[in-house]
Amino acid sequence: MVAVPDVMKWLALALATLAAVPARADDPAKVVTEDEGEPKLSLPTETDRIAWTKSGFRLGLGLDYGRFEGLRGAPSGRLLGPFLHAGLRLDADWSLYASFSYESASGSNGGLSGLRFVGTIDPTWHITRELSLAFGFGFGGLVEGRGARVDHAPMNNDVSITIPSADPPVGSCTGVGVAGVMRVAYAWVIGPRASTDLELAVAGQYTSCIDKTGELEPDNAQPIERTQYWPHVGVTLGWGVMWR
Repeated sequence: MVAVPDVMKWLALALATLAAVPARADDPAKVVTEDEGEPKLSLPTETDRIAWTKSGFRLGLGLDYGRFEGLRGAPSGRLLGPFLHAGLRLDADWSLYASFSYESASGSNGGLSGLRFVGTIDPTWHITRELSLAFGFGFGGLVEGRGARVDHAPMNNDVSITIPSADPPVGSCTGVGVAGVMRVAYAWVIGPRASTDLELAVAGQYTSCIDKTGELEPDNAQPIERTQYWPHVGVTLGWGVMWR
């Protein structure tokens, strides 16, 4: 019969032998005591940059700031607001986007005071991997509150009228019209799924403004409105992020 002290000696000898065996480098149970330092973020690789030239869906969000200048007497103002690009990269040279923006329009001394919105379809030519040029066409509009400026425009209290000139402008404008844009963008790839870019855009808009007087025509009880056409040109600078 084996004595208990002998069993204990054998167990102690076995444990000492196992402790003397060095741990494997790939052993998941190995405890790492060395200071491995701060983790380093990887920079975009050439593979990431090439992936952005391949076809597929793109979605971009950003913010732009600029100036909206009225022509022929139309009021002017500053623009600030978000924009969205959504569409397809067709191949290495071309993309097709739908772009939307909603901007606060503000000006002093009777300038714009309200919201400007615009939506365009933008065929985009990728001149290089980073540089692109887009030409868009679509709709644009303005929404101003009552009393945005002192109203010196012609008035007829009996019927609705169309005012041929934007000078002087009506007291407030609510309406839509045609819009066009030319946009130059420079993009930086920041990973396999995201990029960031700067955009410089030149836009034109021709808005059919309708001012509702609140009066009714005596003959048919239809609302009396004044219509005026406002031409604008604008320049905006934007920054955004795009995902693929």
